[in-house]
Amino acid sequence: MTDVNLCYILLMFGRTIRLRGALTSALLLTALGLAAASKDKEPAPRFNATTTTGEKFTNDSIKGKVVLLEFWTTWCGYCADEADFVDKIGHDFAGKGLLLLAIDVGESKKTVKKYLEQHPRTCKIVYMEDTNLAAMYAATVYPIYVVIDRDGYIAGTQRGASGEEALKRLLARGGLEIPEDSDTE
Repeated sequence: MTDVNLCYILLMFGRTIRLRGALTSALLLTALGLAAASKDKEPAPRFNATTTTGEKFTNDSIKGKVVLLEFWTTWCGYCADEADFVDKIGHDFAGKGLLLLAIDVGESKKTVKKYLEQHPRTCKIVYMEDTNLAAMYAATVYPIYVVIDRDGYIAGTQRGASGEEALKRLLARGGLEIPEDSDTE
């Protein structure tokens, strides 16, 4: 092997090692950045909401509570399937500081009222025209669950139905103490 060939091989070997090192470093820095970013919570957007019974809620009025926003529609089968346990969780953990607001998206008050006559809910219902929340959370698939922690930061979001246990885990991320073996108390 000539000296030129040996130099070329060593040069290429060194270049490969540097590229692998740079790639490894970049991946490591990205992973660290993602880990750091996941710890930084985003404040909940400024909102107002009025329930069907006239109760008014804003960012200031929910401080100190864990808030579960449920975005739903009357035509969503998954929303209907999950409504019973969502309402039960809202009721069972209200004493621990949980506030559940179920926001109907994109339907008239008349449609929602008629639906609720046939499928009553026990939680606080908000019509879309009585809040600015649906636009803020880009509610386009249903159900969508958003948890806001006691300090007013978004603790987690879940798009789509995932069942009761997944919802409890989401609420726990918001600081709600949920016993592991509980069947919603």
